[in-house]
Amino acid sequence: MSTSVFFIGGWHAKPDHIAAWVRSAQLKSPSVAFTGFPWPGDVTSWPPKDIVQGWKDNKQYQPVLNAIKACTADKIYIVGHSSGCAVSNAVDNDLNDPKRYVLVALDGVAPNDAQLNRKDTQVWSAKSGDNVAKNYWSLFGALKSRLQVYQAKTDCTTLIALHFAVVNAIATDKLVPNIPHGYTNCEANLMWLKT
Repeated sequence: MSTSVFFIGGWHAKPDHIAAWVRSAQLKSPSVAFTGFPWPGDVTSWPPKDIVQGWKDNKQYQPVLNAIKACTADKIYIVGHSSGCAVSNAVDNDLNDPKRYVLVALDGVAPNDAQLNRKDTQVWSAKSGDNVAKNYWSLFGALKSRLQVYQAKTDCTTLIALHFAVVNAIATDKLVPNIPHGYTNCEANLMWLKT
């Protein structure tokens, strides 16, 4: 069975960040095809409808949709991180073929009720001890036990480091002090990938 992953980065995810994530993911899972999409420079990071409209206005949304529609893999993961989840959720809605697609939200905008009702949909956040990722509490409030939690390293404790731990498995407080450093020395976290 063939598998493809389409990864949509969050706010300020630059092309070199996404390229680093894709390279690492490909090394970890060479039998899977990975494609990534960076954040368009001037698009707002909130609210979700403005994010999606911003991607459309920047002509960045349709290429994502077209790439996924053209994919012939048996199983296709549509993965969003942070604000990028607004785009992955919208793309999934536009595709409307849940048998082939697995929607994955990584510490970002929660999928809608219809998407959450699909057994394969995954929503992740991160914890380290009592410390939680940036969007943990809002996701937990909406999803309760449905939220899947990645247990990060003990030296990964800040909101931002934990926010990136779901995409960069080696994120630590020192390595990821802020959003621009989220993909530093990126080792793609693929805890959600089931092939």
